[in-house]
Amino acid sequence: MKAVIQRVSEARVEVDGRRVGAIGPGLLVLVCAMRGDTEAEAERLLAKLLKLRIFSDEQGRMNRSVQDTQGGLLIVSQFTLAADTAGGNRPSFSTAAAPDEGRRLYEHLLARACALHPQVASGEFAAHMQVHLINDGPVTIPMEIAPAAGG
Repeated sequence: MKAVIQRVSEARVEVDGRRVGAIGPGLLVLVCAMRGDTEAEAERLLAKLLKLRIFSDEQGRMNRSVQDTQGGLLIVSQFTLAADTAGGNRPSFSTAAAPDEGRRLYEHLLARACALHPQVASGEFAAHMQVHLINDGPVTIPMEIAPAAGG
């Protein structure tokens, strides 16, 4: 799975002018299931997200996680993270999981996040969304969780 994590002061997602998800301080996570991903990659990504120490401690160092701060998680599907631009000017998305598989893995990630963290919001899979955010820092971190070898 691929993700772009942004530490935010606040973020929200709208579809057709209606708010579908919003958080205050926390993490906006743009996520893409890749071909070959399974629930194991979704769970490894979530474990990393929950423990990623990118929030400031009392000394101003990035030493606290979203769990430590009780911040929100806004998880938004974004298949365009699979873009391959090596072949020309039109990106190829052939490495992204098929839509049904992408939806299944995204929903699995959301369900596990809701079970493990008190404040989780989401976008709407396959919808045309408007994502509004105030990036805090700014802090933006790319992350890739590859399928385990042999699995």
